[in-house]
Amino acid sequence: MKCPVCGFADSKVIDSRHVEEGNSIRRRRECLACQKRYTTFEIIETVQIIVVKKDGSKELFDKNKLLSGLLKACQKRPVNAEDIALEIETELQNSLRNEITTNEIGEMVMNKLKVSDEVAYVRFASVYREFKDIETFLTELSRLKENN
Repeated sequence: MKCPVCGFADSKVIDSRHVEEGNSIRRRRECLACQKRYTTFEIIETVQIIVVKKDGSKELFDKNKLLSGLLKACQKRPVNAEDIALEIETELQNSLRNEITTNEIGEMVMNKLKVSDEVAYVRFASVYREFKDIETFLTELSRLKENN
């Protein structure tokens, strides 16, 4: 880290503190050449994930949109929608992919809900897979029952 006063390239850290709920670190540094003190901040660099929608349009990943769908599916069910949304967001960040389709996100949600709560799974699937009639709904229920 270059000293903002003299430009010397080496310093020592005097103090470190977590700020903003642990998402960044504030460091007090001292220049080894001129002994002036200054503050730096370190933050975690995250990958901006682009979501490719069914019509081909693209937008930034929005955890709140994901959470909204999950909350509807998990309403009055013993499932923590926030935890599932956070797990999916973390998996997406860890994958280091720049783009993901809405279909891939939907499948991730359905896989998590299938394990967590079958009712929430069917609710989400009915919207995600756009069930047109009772037959489509019954087919999905049969598939779910066969897998158990």
